[in-house]
Amino acid sequence: MDAPPADLQKLRASIDNIDAALIYLLSERFKCTKQVGLLKARHAMPPSDPSREQEQIDRLRALANDAQLDPDFAEKFLGFVIKEVIQHHKSASQQTAGP
Repeated sequence: MDAPPADLQKLRASIDNIDAALIYLLSERFKCTKQVGLLKARHAMPPSDPSREQEQIDRLRALANDAQLDPDFAEKFLGFVIKEVIQHHKSASQQTAGP
């Protein structure tokens, strides 16, 4: 089997680097949201903040549009992340409340 063309290998290497950056950026984001969850739990705030979430969706859709990325895809992606964050916040709230 022939090796992939050099330009394909270069593009794949770029994709690999971008994927790695995305993972590290998501990790940093979740470190921040974990702290938010702990603060919310400490102050007996609800895990979800629908108005903040809508602001983030609107902001991300605008960024996606500027970046020539499908805003619907960006919203789905953020929705997945927000859902995970809310689960973390609920866990923090339950841990703070105790048995």
